[in-house]
Amino acid sequence: MNYAKTRISTLLLATSAMVAAAPAMAGGVAAGTLIENTASATFTSGGLEQTLDSNTVVLQVDELLDVTVASQDGGAVPLTSTSAVLTFEVTNIGNGSEAFFLAADPSVTGNDFDVTITGIAIDVDGNGEYDPSIDELLAPGEATPLLLADGTLTVFVLVEAPAGVEDAELSKVNLSAQAATGTGPQGTVFEGAGTGGSDAVAGTTNADADTDGSLIARIVSVELVKSAIVLDPFGGDEVLPGSVVTYTITAEVTGTGEVDDLVVSDIIPTGTTYQAGSLALDSGDLTDAADGDAGEGGSAGVEVSLGTVSAGSTHAVSFSVTVDED
Repeated sequence: MNYAKTRISTLLLATSAMVAAAPAMAGGVAAGTLIENTASATFTSGGLEQTLDSNTVVLQVDELLDVTVASQDGGAVPLTSTSAVLTFEVTNIGNGSEAFFLAADPSVTGNDFDVTITGIAIDVDGNGEYDPSIDELLAPGEATPLLLADGTLTVFVLVEAPAGVEDAELSKVNLSAQAATGTGPQGTVFEGAGTGGSDAVAGTTNADADTDGSLIARIVSVELVKSAIVLDPFGGDEVLPGSVVTYTITAEVTGTGEVDDLVVSDIIPTGTTYQAGSLALDSGDLTDAADGDAGEGGSAGVEVSLGTVSAGSTHAVSFSVTVDED
């Protein structure tokens, strides 16, 4: 018996409206599957009933190359220091196993600033959070591991900001994924390059997808301003032996975000003596001892811990010294 063998593509012809629709997840028969069919006929000849089979037609399902890329950040990632991590998900919506080449482009039209791409990493442990000790950086030109049909891969794009970025400025990074087998207009055929020796066919995404991730600069800064008020022994404001000098140090946090572990300190000037019990924070008295409150003062100097302070906040630390008379 003679057998005819050919290949059948899973790429379906569609109307222009169907082509424009968003691609669905992979479905149907897996790439490389053989679809076999044999027809039969029965008839009577010379009073005898007979059966006749046709040749068997074997069709091999081709591999459909399709991919999507989606940002996983849910909005602009705050850039609070010089570096940040953008998170994406790459999904193989083809019907066979496929690897993908990834590329990140920081020069997106409309950016207030362009970051530097320092690496692209894959989420090895699958927890969705970048861990440099676990997650694997892709070498330049290296493809992702093979993704099964409908398989997903979390990808991290590591970036560094240039100098001079200002608070609330915006930037985007474009991540693209291209099928390692090849890309091209819908219906492009790569003969013998698919699963199980089948052909590979570019699908509705052209085997090439991309999306943007967003960054917003959250720059916070601290400004210290120190002032002094003098009260001399005669009720004036001259600096004389015996004058009391009250220093006020104002810490203003500006921008957006917050600073952690903010500590304001000052030394007692030479030629003066610290006035015990004069230390205050925002007009509230502090003890000089290293106890439960935020401050500590003595002959060497003062120190006040403000902890975590949000942008838009101002705090004032004050203390007094007496100009020495001897």
